[in-house]
Amino acid sequence: MDCASCATKIDNALRRVPGVAEVNVSVPAGTVTVAHDGTVVPAVLAKQIGTLGFKVTGQGPADAKPVHPQDGHAGHDHGPGCGHEHAHGHKHDHDDHGAELEAGLHGHLHDHGPSEGPWWKSQRGLLTIACGLALVAAYGIGRLFPQTGHWAFVLAMAVGLVPIARRALIAARFGTPFSIEMLMTIAAVGAVIIGATEEAAAVVFLFLVGELLEGVAAGRARASIQGLTKLVPKTALLERNGKTEEVQAETLAVGSIILVRPGDRVAADGVIVEGESAVDEAPVTGESVPKRKGVDDTVFAGTINGDGALRVRVTAAAQDNTIARIVRLVEEAQESKAPTERFIDRFSRYYTPAVLVVGALVAILPPLLLGASWGEWVYKGLAILLIGCPCALVISTPAAIAAGLSAGARRGLLMKGGAVLESLGKITVAALDKTGTLTEGKPKVTDVIPVSRSEREVLSLAAALEIGSSHPLAIAILARAAEAGAPVPPAANAGAVGGKGVTGSVGGVALFLGSPKAAAEKVALTEEQTARITALNDEGKTVSVLLAGEQVAGLIAMRDEPREDAKTGLEALKQAGISAVMLTGDNNRTAAAIAAGLGIEPRAELLPQDKQRIVRELQARGEKVAKVGDGINDAPALAAADIGIAMGGGTDVALETADAAVLHGRVLDIARMVRLSRDTMANIRQNIAIALGLKAVFLVTTIAGITGLWPAILADTGATVLVTANAMRLLAAGGRT
Repeated sequence: MDCASCATKIDNALRRVPGVAEVNVSVPAGTVTVAHDGTVVPAVLAKQIGTLGFKVTGQGPADAKPVHPQDGHAGHDHGPGCGHEHAHGHKHDHDDHGAELEAGLHGHLHDHGPSEGPWWKSQRGLLTIACGLALVAAYGIGRLFPQTGHWAFVLAMAVGLVPIARRALIAARFGTPFSIEMLMTIAAVGAVIIGATEEAAAVVFLFLVGELLEGVAAGRARASIQGLTKLVPKTALLERNGKTEEVQAETLAVGSIILVRPGDRVAADGVIVEGESAVDEAPVTGESVPKRKGVDDTVFAGTINGDGALRVRVTAAAQDNTIARIVRLVEEAQESKAPTERFIDRFSRYYTPAVLVVGALVAILPPLLLGASWGEWVYKGLAILLIGCPCALVISTPAAIAAGLSAGARRGLLMKGGAVLESLGKITVAALDKTGTLTEGKPKVTDVIPVSRSEREVLSLAAALEIGSSHPLAIAILARAAEAGAPVPPAANAGAVGGKGVTGSVGGVALFLGSPKAAAEKVALTEEQTARITALNDEGKTVSVLLAGEQVAGLIAMRDEPREDAKTGLEALKQAGISAVMLTGDNNRTAAAIAAGLGIEPRAELLPQDKQRIVRELQARGEKVAKVGDGINDAPALAAADIGIAMGGGTDVALETADAAVLHGRVLDIARMVRLSRDTMANIRQNIAIALGLKAVFLVTTIAGITGLWPAILADTGATVLVTANAMRLLAAGGRT
């Protein structure tokens, strides 16, 4: 849908269906979610929607194929894409009514409007063109045959007004008497009665033009997030029975092996099992530089393979891949209204009837009390009805919220609803987990200190002992050896010594790689070596000692290093006026070392309940707290915080446990998310100012007699288009957030 009027009419009509408990209509997403007692079937709701002028096709039982509602009336297109209407059993928790919906009916109301084809082929476009041609014809007839000009304009007006009036009457019948169509109908008919037929016809035409522009703008807004789904290729090269065959990407099962050739888009989320290549993730993450990926690295559907062939094991079906989940979460989030949006909704319920009262008073009181001209003041009263239409005001907030959510999703910043997007900009403290949030979550070799062997030899011998091990420290040593180009000779009799290290021999030399304590049991360490180990430990590093025979060959220090952007991200938070604190279960020494390098206050050796307690303490001091963690062991603190932000690469936990998720694990993205929130709220304030400001200006000029009916309609439809276009700036500006 593209207008608040549609949402109100559908909401009121569906609430009249017996068994319906709650209705939530999302204008930006073009969806409606219905909670009911289990007795309602889709066909009943489809019929009720049909009475409003919508035509629903392909309907069937709740678990049948998706149905595609089509707009059956001439005046309203309802956005892009193939909609669906299906019952589902999972629960929805909508912020706007605070209830868990035991059963929902989730429908998209679309007609494949302007966003999917030329606007002039849509029903709305055809009606607008017909009304415009009729207006031109009436003008020509009026010039040639002045005596029939009045009736020519009446007929021209009727071309556009009849469908509008029909919708107004149907909406009134189903609980929406104060719709924009009703105000338009009253104003146009009133103008004809007082003899202003030319203006009445022009106003109807301008109204249709305004609605057409609204549809185009709203369709573009909705298509911005749905366009993500087009990134995933339709087909994939599946390896089966030793052969490669092209299949539909949506049929790929978890565990399937697919071939991704250089230059191809990845058809599914998966893990690389063979090959190495630079993968361009810009279409999904916005990253400008391709990432080098190899065996065991994760790839996302829709990203572009670079220079090498990859064999990928599928880890998620088409409906569950990262892009599909992002689209689904954003659509659900758009149904969750922000506090500002809920206030505007409540305000508009009283605003429209008040406009009718004011219009009536302007038309009646001056002639009755002051003896003014009836024709002049009735005309002004009718203009006020058009000025007072609430569409621009009501759409001002959801349009900006939808654009903000979409802009974030396209860059891996997921926020679950308008309330979250609004609240993010108000946080004053960010409490961040260490492992996997501020750090990479996996150790890296930071120091290789040669003693009796060269650095290259130390890496070679240590790597020889660790071949085949999946221990994080072993993986770090093997990665460093590969990076340094150190050869890895075969080791004989390699094995683990429980709690101490690993042993083996290379070239007849007995080797041991383990903790300093275990090494000291075999060979005496010098004071210098012990001091060096202590210094490394003080830096939060884990030290392994390599023994070759009876000598210390060298020391290898490892640490879970901070993310590349961690310091920059914390500085960005500071610039945004947000203080940061590290909450970690790690030991004090390691936490202090990492915190010192990042310039953040550490709180270490914390259990999950301790993290939650600290969040509560911060809140008790009046702080608005965002807790940032991995979404698993931080769950209590995430739930306690004002905003819980999960860090991760699109895992189910990262997407489902918190209020928001930073999919690509960048600390800098937290500040970007806050910036997006603040930009969105500023945009909402601008939209409300535009909507109310234009109405105020035209109200004064109309009462003063400067403007009339046709400028009055611009105060509504023009403002609606301006507000929607202003909200769309968030999509373009999203790159800098």
